[in-house]
Amino acid sequence: MTSTWKIYILAIISFLVGTSEYIVSGILDKIADSMGITVVAAGQLITVFSLTYAIATPVLMALTARWDRRRLMITALGIFVVANILSFVLPGYELLLASRILMALGAGMVVVTALSIAAKIAPEGKQAGSLATVIMGFTASLIIGVPLGRMVAAAFGWKAVFIGIALLGIVAMLIISVTIPRIQGDAHVPLRQQFSLLKNPRVALGLSISFFWLGGYSVAYTYLSPYLLQISGLQESLLSTALLAFGIASLVGSKVGGFSADKKGVTFTLLSGMTLHVIALILLSLAGHSAFAVFAILILWSFAAWSTGPAQQYNLVTIKPESSGVMLGLNQSMMQLSMAAGAGIGGVVVSGVSLSAVTWIGAVGVLVAMLALLGLNQLSARRKVAATE
Repeated sequence: MTSTWKIYILAIISFLVGTSEYIVSGILDKIADSMGITVVAAGQLITVFSLTYAIATPVLMALTARWDRRRLMITALGIFVVANILSFVLPGYELLLASRILMALGAGMVVVTALSIAAKIAPEGKQAGSLATVIMGFTASLIIGVPLGRMVAAAFGWKAVFIGIALLGIVAMLIISVTIPRIQGDAHVPLRQQFSLLKNPRVALGLSISFFWLGGYSVAYTYLSPYLLQISGLQESLLSTALLAFGIASLVGSKVGGFSADKKGVTFTLLSGMTLHVIALILLSLAGHSAFAVFAILILWSFAAWSTGPAQQYNLVTIKPESSGVMLGLNQSMMQLSMAAGAGIGGVVVSGVSLSAVTWIGAVGVLVAMLALLGLNQLSARRKVAATE
């Protein structure tokens, strides 16, 4: 089997894990109704997952740094499968919450390991494109996985979603065991040393790009539906179509971003993508009530925003290539934290300022990410000069 097909397998697994993370938002009302809890309480299933993913992933990746990548992937998938089975069989809200914590532990390792394997087995000069393919699988879970999960929940009950994911996870374990070769892990980086990487200005700036880029995105995206209905004046009947177009554009943007990073370079791809990102957010606030303009801007926004993803993943790997697993783990944590922070800031803006202000605040976040990228480039240039002297 060629490396290209192996990378697509990793993308499918990434899709599976992404669905397990995002699906709760699609069936939140059903969980709340069946368990007799509030929607806010059910929403804690999302918060707990994100925080566990963010905090535990770098710790677990450090502890397993020397593990063979195939062995680590199968083990992580095993944890993920067990957690989904527990979500299906265990009764009560508290036990479901506990199973979500276990699910996040496995999911974080699966995604980071999939990205690490993709970077290692990709043909020379196509590493960023390979990372884009894996990320595209994760992004596709928003577009296909969540609606599909909603359909399954409507037909068979919401718990059926988790047993379905568990069964697919078992199949994924078998496929990985026969298709992915043994791949040596990274050099062991103790946990204290891992976090000490944050003292490195290049690492700190690199991770801050992820935080402000995705945080700025999240400020606006979290409130996208009410924004489109109340500020842009989009009709309710067009909302689902707009969100579908938004999702498809994110897939295309992710793939184009990886291709561009390989062909045009990381800096060009990041700067151009984030520039378009800022422009789209500003244009959305000026679009008025034109459905055509809103659709066009949404497509531009999603395309630009997600073209940054694969280029930024590859950017971080090149900063510390000897600790690629650690860097990807730290980045996954940073992305989860930035999405939570962006949603929180968006809530403050909506309640304290206005719903229409979220696009402007989001644009400011992305601009800060661009400044961080320029700072990183300056530090890297100085480092190269010092190395030649």
